[in-house]
Amino acid sequence: MGHERELTGPVDLCIGRRLAPDARGWSRVPALRANLRGAWGRKKRWDYWCVMTPELVVALTYADIDYAGLATCWILDRADGTSTTATTLRPFARGIELPEQVCTGVMSIDDPAISMRIEEHDDATLLSARAPSASGDVAVDLEVAKPVGHESLNVVIPRSDRTFQFTSKQNTRPATGTVSIGERTWTVGGQRSFGVQDLGRGIWPYSNRWNWAAGSGRSVDGALVGLQFGGKWTEGTGFTENAVCIDGRLTKIHDELDWDYSWDEPTRPWRITGDGVDVTLHPTFDRYDNTDLKVLKMEVHQCFGTWSGSVRSDDGREHRLGEVDGFAEEARNRW
Repeated sequence: MGHERELTGPVDLCIGRRLAPDARGWSRVPALRANLRGAWGRKKRWDYWCVMTPELVVALTYADIDYAGLATCWILDRADGTSTTATTLRPFARGIELPEQVCTGVMSIDDPAISMRIEEHDDATLLSARAPSASGDVAVDLEVAKPVGHESLNVVIPRSDRTFQFTSKQNTRPATGTVSIGERTWTVGGQRSFGVQDLGRGIWPYSNRWNWAAGSGRSVDGALVGLQFGGKWTEGTGFTENAVCIDGRLTKIHDELDWDYSWDEPTRPWRITGDGVDVTLHPTFDRYDNTDLKVLKMEVHQCFGTWSGSVRSDDGREHRLGEVDGFAEEARNRW
């Protein structure tokens, strides 16, 4: 069993161009200032949101990777497996700005290919997007609630004093609103409509690989269960991005977990096991993306489906999963 220091107050990520010693640790709320400096081309900043319902997956990405900026809206109809994408890529991230204080402020872009806005409030995050598409105009208007006292995983992964990453992973946040594509409209809300956030701020090596898995839903005994697991990129750092969130309370997992899946057959089950965790994702859709611009390459299998198995909270209780929607992925990057 490893140990990671729990932070209980605000902290700056950097001192000058180096990782601040006081930032090494994890917290239950996002209270970090991502004051990244220098290291041009190696700084990576993004906000990613995924809202899942039994009918839909809606994913918004707003990112600045120094020499490029990206805004993407992706929508999956889970009933028939069709997807719709709208995106714009901005050289040198022109017009893409993210606040230093994480989980605050407004991020927006207005482009012929897509207009997007992510707006943080004390009680909710508002997500909106407008875009043309071959299937008709896209309109996304979603509100992801911030329940009072709700905890999340916020951790700095220190590869070294000069390469490091802060990540805020949030799940089991209720989502409501509407999504439309052309003449089709879906209403988002109910017991299985949740938002998952992946916020990242850091300085990365050129070549990297990671695993990420998330899920939100109910256990058989009615508890609200959030899954948050990561791997590969954290190995050897002494820190992990592994946790479960039960009824809004976070249980930090300090050890690496074991992942069993196939890159070549990604729709086979993904099993994750370890300290208090034995869960399996049963994929129904593989979102495969391969962006190859020679110097810049990003390849990912992100598989969506439902989770089964069990997790244990820090009070020793085991929770068998019921209706828990989510995903698991492997990403391979040169950026």
